[in-house]
Amino acid sequence: MSRLKTCFEALASQGKTALIPFVTAGDPHPDQTVDIMHTLVASGSDVIELGIPFSDPMADGPVIQLADERALEHNTSLTDALAMVKRFRETDQKTPVVLMGYLNPVEVYGYERFAADAGKVGVDGILTVDLPPEASVEFVGQLKDQNIDSIFLIAPTTTEERIKKIVAAGSGYLYYVSVKGVTGSGSLDVSAVKGKLETIRNSTDLPIAVGFGIKDPESAKAVGAIADGVVVGSALVNIIANNQHDKAALLTQLGEVTRSLSDAI
Repeated sequence: MSRLKTCFEALASQGKTALIPFVTAGDPHPDQTVDIMHTLVASGSDVIELGIPFSDPMADGPVIQLADERALEHNTSLTDALAMVKRFRETDQKTPVVLMGYLNPVEVYGYERFAADAGKVGVDGILTVDLPPEASVEFVGQLKDQNIDSIFLIAPTTTEERIKKIVAAGSGYLYYVSVKGVTGSGSLDVSAVKGKLETIRNSTDLPIAVGFGIKDPESAKAVGAIADGVVVGSALVNIIANNQHDKAALLTQLGEVTRSLSDAI
């Protein structure tokens, strides 16, 4: 059984919702990413989404775009991100790690090689923002051979017919984008999210995590009451940006805010 399946089933049996923080590999510096990951887990996170730095992150707002720029200033690559997961696994064999990013770096790396290397270091899932399920068959198959889940996005505008195609290709969990727009933008309409989740659940038993519009404990609590997972990215990446030259303060504040989100849900 995969770490993601084990994690979500354990939380469901306790009536709990998964807290899934997003941070960018290499932000603010490659040497700090593994410590940031451990801090997130120690502060109540259940799954970690680790962003792969990319020069044109079209689904991301300015906060995460700047995080990518900071990481790329240190030449953080997909290879580096895999090495970070390997170091994380030296002391944490339990927490699922999902790599989130865009297709270009993976395609350059090579699908088969990437799937094999990701499996070796302990990656549990891949969310490739710009890879539609129709074009993912080969890649999904290679990931499945390595026991790695393929996670796909569903938007507020996704039709029921397309939802069925997406859930057929996906595993691990589904990521529902709660707002129309880029990360960190828009206002959260919880009632609209609830209605869409009900529609998605008509087509799948996979856990559904909600992200893109959750910025504080209040919004996390509201979404946590209706979703299987709550994804928080920009709010945490902002802390990294504001404390990029003070590692101690960065880890302290990151831990405090993550704990407040965990307590809320």
